[in-house]
Amino acid sequence: MTASDGLNYTPGELDRGATFYVAGHRGLVGSAIARKLEASGFENIVGKTSAELDLRDRDDVFAYMSEIKPKYVVLAAAKVGGILANSTFPVDFLSDNVRVQVNMLDAALANDVERVVFLGSSCVYPKFAEQPIREDSLLTGHLEETNDAYAIAKIAGILQTQAVRRQYGLPWISAMPTNLYGPNDNFSPQGSHVLPALIRRYDEAAAGGADVVTNWGTGAPRREFLHSDDMADAVLHLMEHYDGPEQVNVGTGSDVTIREIAETIADVVGYTGETEWDTSKPDGTPQKLLDVSKLAEAGWTSKISLAEGLSRTVAWYREHVGKLRE
Repeated sequence: MTASDGLNYTPGELDRGATFYVAGHRGLVGSAIARKLEASGFENIVGKTSAELDLRDRDDVFAYMSEIKPKYVVLAAAKVGGILANSTFPVDFLSDNVRVQVNMLDAALANDVERVVFLGSSCVYPKFAEQPIREDSLLTGHLEETNDAYAIAKIAGILQTQAVRRQYGLPWISAMPTNLYGPNDNFSPQGSHVLPALIRRYDEAAAGGADVVTNWGTGAPRREFLHSDDMADAVLHLMEHYDGPEQVNVGTGSDVTIREIAETIADVVGYTGETEWDTSKPDGTPQKLLDVSKLAEAGWTSKISLAEGLSRTVAWYREHVGKLRE
């Protein structure tokens, strides 16, 4: 496919025999996408671990893309973390993610990749965006200070994807997931997001017979959570049914407070002690609920309930304790 061909692109069923590169195939989202593709009959799914291919190394990325010549690419690789990690290491989150994105998208362009999906994050939207957050809220206000460096990197990826469409006519798209969770998540005490951090904290407290668990903030912020298997299903659906310049929000369309999710996780893991809230620590954005009407118009809605997803994730976590990323 040449650059000009993309102007006439019509979404449809993808070629199951074509090379499909999932960048970040061992992570939370990438591994779910790889599982979905395999279950959907794709025969040539490829990926490299970060030890095998450093996506920050431009020459190595170009060499690998030239070697495999993928027809489809999902860019799910990213340096991610929770409030503490983002606040402590903003340079790392900005620099690493920008380099990964620019290298991957430039290499995909140089190798005429037909269909690229860039995965962003709901943190790209302004801190006080009108709820639920529509796609056109992008770049209309100030970002949340605790993860603004990561957000800027992801915004750059969205704009590069849009720029490729404008300049070369290629049918590349961006998807903005809400807070994700599931197998292969990062459960480390220092680098994880809120939900896996709470799972580990409460499970260890239950196992150790702790009387009190202390969480950051007030517990009042509202968050939307989507299981990674649902996210993978949405990505494939968008590749086969959607083509447009605007990023697409991917979520459930409903949210809960951090306090509510903590109580639910405590119940799932069997913790019966008390929970305290350290209000000297930051809450982050008051609410992040995505408007998923564009996704619904494209024919997709989430299928995995929060209760079911949490139960499955806790079971996976317990099965893999001792082998988790730290």
